Amino acid sequence: MTAGIFLCNSADLVNSAQAVSFDVRYGLRNCRAFAIRFKGKVYAYLNRCAHVPMEMDFVPNRFFDMSGEYLICATHGAMYQPQTGACRGGPCRGGLIKIEVSERDGRVHWHTGGNLNLPES
Repeated sequence: MTAGIFLCNSADLVNSAQAVSFDVRYGLRNCRAFAIRFKGKVYAYLNRCAHVPMEMDFVPNRFFDMSGEYLICATHGAMYQPQTGACRGGPCRGGLIKIEVSERDGRVHWHTGGNLNLPES
């Protein structure tokens, strides 16, 4: 795993609540990404629906459905499993693009690698 880039304090991520958004470079494009906490663990994904590649949150930083059990695309209704990003229902092809994260000493970091890098300014 590569060196981590500070994302937020651990307390900023509450189970099945608001996400923390951040910018990444995916391939050749700057994109939005988000981190969430689900059942005590932090996960992060590219903010891109697998159905149609557009951002999923209609209200900024809101990705969970009403039950708090699934991530949902506000435009298409595609639902994803928070732990894996796998499609669980609705119109989606595949799953969300995962971003490696780590949590230690009250801080959350995301990690570059593969097609994910720091955004260009």
